[in-house]
Amino acid sequence: MNDSKSGLTRLFGWIWRLLLGIYRGLAVLFTLAALVALWFALTGGPPVRVENNVALTLVPYGRLVDQIDEAGQTLIRQFGGARPTQTLLRDLIEALDDGAQDPRIKLAVFKLDDLSAAGLPQLQELAAAMQRFRAAGKRIEVYGESFDQNQYFIAAQADEVSLDPLGEVLLTGYGVYNNYFKDALDKLGVQVNVFRVGEYKSAVEPFIRNDMSPEARLANQAWLADLWQVYNRAVSEARKLPPDAADRYARGFAPALQQRAGDAAAYALDAHLVTRVETLAQFRKRIAAEVGWDKDKISFRQIDADSYLRAMHREHPDRAADKIGLVVVQGEIVDGDSDLGTAGGDTISHLLDEARADDRVKAVVLRVDSPGGSAFAAEQIRRSVEALEDAGKPVVVSMSTLAASGGYWISMSADQIWAEPSTVTGSIGIFGLLPTIDQPLAKLGIHTDGVGTTPLAGALRIDRPLSPEVKTILQSEIEHGYHEFIAGVAKGRKLPVDKVDEIAQGRVWSGAAAKSLGLVDAFGGLRQAVDAAAKLAQLAPGTWRLEEFEPQRGWLSQIRQLLGMSARLDEFVLGAARPHDAALQSGARAALDWLRRLNDPRGVYAYCFCTPVAAR
Repeated sequence: MNDSKSGLTRLFGWIWRLLLGIYRGLAVLFTLAALVALWFALTGGPPVRVENNVALTLVPYGRLVDQIDEAGQTLIRQFGGARPTQTLLRDLIEALDDGAQDPRIKLAVFKLDDLSAAGLPQLQELAAAMQRFRAAGKRIEVYGESFDQNQYFIAAQADEVSLDPLGEVLLTGYGVYNNYFKDALDKLGVQVNVFRVGEYKSAVEPFIRNDMSPEARLANQAWLADLWQVYNRAVSEARKLPPDAADRYARGFAPALQQRAGDAAAYALDAHLVTRVETLAQFRKRIAAEVGWDKDKISFRQIDADSYLRAMHREHPDRAADKIGLVVVQGEIVDGDSDLGTAGGDTISHLLDEARADDRVKAVVLRVDSPGGSAFAAEQIRRSVEALEDAGKPVVVSMSTLAASGGYWISMSADQIWAEPSTVTGSIGIFGLLPTIDQPLAKLGIHTDGVGTTPLAGALRIDRPLSPEVKTILQSEIEHGYHEFIAGVAKGRKLPVDKVDEIAQGRVWSGAAAKSLGLVDAFGGLRQAVDAAAKLAQLAPGTWRLEEFEPQRGWLSQIRQLLGMSARLDEFVLGAARPHDAALQSGARAALDWLRRLNDPRGVYAYCFCTPVAAR
């Protein structure tokens, strides 16, 4: 019996060791596979060969960005699976510029159905690259199941625009709409204490009004009209149409569909916004007649932009010694470190300091796409810009879609500021916001009382009403911050302080208006800003390369982003919301998200609710 038990024990022990060995082997294999995948992602993947007579395909996914800031995007692009949520604008432009001079590239093809968001200045930069491609004697073809306003801006720049027979071109114009919470806050008894300077500083209006103020309405209507004019002009010039063709198309959409029995594709064709109505299969067959058919892809012979760039980087490595540094400020400016969708004052300052310490960096371009945020963090970044200039390294700002309020604060000390006419900028003003919840607590039977050694002890608790002394202190600090802001603009832009005060007041301007006011030096995109930086640094063409200084995101941050495990204040507050309250839930979530990111150590903010929306 003992021998039998001993044999059974040895058998189970052997099986256990076998299973343990298999487990350890699989763990090692998975680890090696992950390391290989990571290596391929970081080094650009397996070698790619560019064949002769192929189409360069550009298929942007998600949102056009100036810097990929979501974890896993590189791996997703290299190895497939879920579609990326961001596309780097510079990659599309670089692929077009390289392809324009490459005899192996016959034409370029855009498919835009998965592009979900882009700023008009970004679209203008991409359009300029498309024009350079065409100027080199090469065609661009675009196919779309449908085109929204952003997608169509790109499509309009092509030689041929193909639309699916069941598709549409939807142009809506630009608008700014916010949810307003005053009545809801009043019902809850929440007192929102606001301290601001500037007749047009409207970032806090959603919390103290039920509608847009007349001042904000006037300012918003002006810069939105500027953007719509830029859009109309670009489309009209590209398609050789009357100057107001896009506007007339949008205004006539409803009656035109009635006349055509709902056939939106026919309306787009009759309006000359598209040149062909055809299926994707017909489009592929037509392109294949020029470049040949690829049986494996079941489409025309092609190379995608990512693969093409990997091939070009291997064929033509850039070994120039001198560098122009590129630092991207994308998203709201917050105190501390950068995270998903935010630009941390500590992080950006550190990157600028790295560029200053690198002897090979001769100039820096600060690419700004931000509505602002923490005034303290913005000042941190501005000081690092000033330190670069003190070290003899020119700094040129390239404004993207949005460089307003704190986004302008970090720009104002630069040697030059470049923007597109459609950039949203200005909003020179600051505010403080402090809600108090003593009344809601009182309704629940909760009261706050105590003693302190001075009138300021416990004066900033949100469960106590603000005292007159505290209100005076906060308003004084806001006014001081505003005067510091306009003084900095006056110094950086070489304008009289009174003039700056007149054009500041929190008012938002288009890039076109900002240039006429002296807030912007020149029109152009990142390419022009980089060339300007090289000129200021007296660098000869071909002797330098552009190098981006990017934040090193920690493993915990990346894992949290990949797994979607970040805690959300709004989910806790709105968890009991009914399903049919989706619109209210979305608006309240956005407001709570914004409040959650207000982390300035003094509670002073330079922020602008001024992102133009082109609805789909």
